[in-house]
Amino acid sequence: MKQRTAAEPPKDRRRFSREWTGAGDFCLFLRVLTAVLAAVLALTPITGARALTLYTASSFAGEDDSAVTYVNLLKAFEAEHGCVISDQSSASSERWKQSVLNDFAAGNEPDVLFFFARGADSVPILSRVIPIEQLNREYPDLNLPVSEALREADGQVYAVPVRPFWEGLMVNLDLFEEAGLALPATWDQLKDAIRVFRGKGIVPISVSLTDAPHYLAEMLIQACSTPEEQQARPRSAEEVPASWIRGMKLLRELYEIGAFPENAALVDERTADELFHSGQAAMRVDGVWFAHQMTEAEMNRTAVLPAPRYGEVQGPVSYIGGVSMGFYLTRRAYEQPMVRDEAVALLAYLTSEESRAKLSGGSLTGSLQQSAANLIASDHLMLSPIQDAMNATAREIWLMECVPAVAEGRMTAEECWERVMQLQPFGQ
Repeated sequence: MKQRTAAEPPKDRRRFSREWTGAGDFCLFLRVLTAVLAAVLALTPITGARALTLYTASSFAGEDDSAVTYVNLLKAFEAEHGCVISDQSSASSERWKQSVLNDFAAGNEPDVLFFFARGADSVPILSRVIPIEQLNREYPDLNLPVSEALREADGQVYAVPVRPFWEGLMVNLDLFEEAGLALPATWDQLKDAIRVFRGKGIVPISVSLTDAPHYLAEMLIQACSTPEEQQARPRSAEEVPASWIRGMKLLRELYEIGAFPENAALVDERTADELFHSGQAAMRVDGVWFAHQMTEAEMNRTAVLPAPRYGEVQGPVSYIGGVSMGFYLTRRAYEQPMVRDEAVALLAYLTSEESRAKLSGGSLTGSLQQSAANLIASDHLMLSPIQDAMNATAREIWLMECVPAVAEGRMTAEECWERVMQLQPFGQ
């Protein structure tokens, strides 16, 4: 029997030795791989690694002249900060307003929001957004503008304004000239123009009675009201000014003399816009955002006028206007440490002087520019819209239910305001 020498390890030991040597090689491989990965990570930008996503929402969409500008601003911020922005913007409408409020109610609000301020629309979101003064204290280098025009009832300013606005009666100057008509400064002149254009097969006033009827409804009440009456905020049906009832009656009168497109309750806002753009409609009640959608040629043949006076209404010339929208930072973004600084940076970027200039909608030219300057002249009184002071439910009833019903004769003006005032539109 062969004797085992001291130098010869047992078979079990030899097997163990070979296995141990293989494990050592593998450990060395892991150490090398770890070192390589660490070197790669050291060279990788932190922003690229985290791929933070910010959520935004606005009304810079559709036909808005600044829609492309807004998208380009978001892309530029993404490129500079290495983040991703998920934007949910839609053209402004009653449906869009409600969808934003629904998102807040469900806890799905964005990080940065462009929305209405200092009105019934903003009240439901105020507890979920951060005051601008607080942001300026905590980020001293921001210097975000604090607009007194957007100070809420609680004394705080939550939004940085971007666009002041005005509303008025827009007219196609070429069509009025061809018809030999005076531009409507009074209710009688407006009715004469409606009859003439209807006889020529031209839509007198392009409007959707169920998509965005608020400009028309506001103008009709303004036409009948003194500034004090227009700015009244009644607490009961008995307190509703007679001029508000008269204004809704004028809506029915316009409908009866053929002022609106056929089936105006079925026409959507886009179609109503196009009727005026294409010269198929002589007039349109709208705001500065609609003006910015026009080509230079359209601006040269368009003028904007104050609401035509009804009867012997006294007081200075007035127009509907203000600063109704701005950018917000939500509390949801603020309370997430990984999101907060980037969301604040985005808010500051979108509200910088340069960005605000780009989002202003561009400049007006020609007849439209001159008439707009006349509309908002220093001796003209700016009035805030009635609807901006209403709670969302009452506003919805007034504009989306009462307006088409009163126009079509299915509801009286008195019944309209009885219905609206039951909802305490301006608080108790």
